[in-house]
Amino acid sequence: ARIGWAVGSEPNQVFNRRWLMKPGTVPENPFGTFDQVKMNPGHNSNLVKPAGPTDPEVCLLSVQSADGRPLAVLANYSLHYVGDVGNAHISADYFAAFCDRMQQLLNADRQDPPFVAILSNGTSGNINNNDYSKPPAPRGPLYSKIHKVADDVAQAALKAMQGIQYHDWVPLDARYRELEVVARHPTPEQLARAQELVAKRRPFGEKATLQIIYAERAIAINGYPATLQVPIQTLRVGDCGIATSPFETFVETGLELKAKSPFKPSFTIEIAGGYYGYLPTPEQHKLGGYETWLGTNRVAPDTSDKLTEALLSMWGEMK
Repeated sequence: ARIGWAVGSEPNQVFNRRWLMKPGTVPENPFGTFDQVKMNPGHNSNLVKPAGPTDPEVCLLSVQSADGRPLAVLANYSLHYVGDVGNAHISADYFAAFCDRMQQLLNADRQDPPFVAILSNGTSGNINNNDYSKPPAPRGPLYSKIHKVADDVAQAALKAMQGIQYHDWVPLDARYRELEVVARHPTPEQLARAQELVAKRRPFGEKATLQIIYAERAIAINGYPATLQVPIQTLRVGDCGIATSPFETFVETGLELKAKSPFKPSFTIEIAGGYYGYLPTPEQHKLGGYETWLGTNRVAPDTSDKLTEALLSMWGEMK
């Protein structure tokens, strides 16, 4: 077999879901304070601008047989799940639809041996495909948005594959670490408030409010150890670098890793090897919002910097 790598682009399906809003229009958060940004704010006149960037790249590795028959594609795109499904449906979302579409585009459906496509989740903790700067588009049939996103990303991957230079042999390398990070805990005031909220009786069958949900999370997190050991990896496949993060990682971290990596192209697979909540950058922590709330985020605000430093060091060992 032979292998190659490429980078495409699909900018029309990625939007930063955290928005700066007009003063006084961000609702109170579950902790009784006010954030500067709101996740998924909807389409309204109080929006100012997105609170961060996006990453439109479709990075991929492609494997062929010696005679050029497609064997496998591993792609990476920094977009959260789309979620265009019915009530109580279980779905592999646009990731699986992309894999099916790649089979069709490469004329590899029902091939023997089977062609395998994989779409990994890039750094998309603050990215979805809702453009709140424009009026909402009419909703189509269930799963239609999933298939639209999958097709757009697959077409971008196919276009990028046309320029791949394949190699019969490439150097391979890998590193693994368990990175020690500081776990977040509630302040004494937050803990007392949470315990008070949870102790209040609620009518039978009444759904828990966000305040109660996050109060329960704060109490649970209070039992965490002082530090956590989180698994991280780096891989080298020829000139291509792959990193992993066991968090829902903000796109800023992925962009920094791509910019500073000694391998081109490079990409990060998030929620890999475990799940430790959301990972905003220190700058985004200052703005607040859902992804920074205690319970959604479980580690210290500087963790993304430590993760980036460690992954770059691990890649550096491979050069």
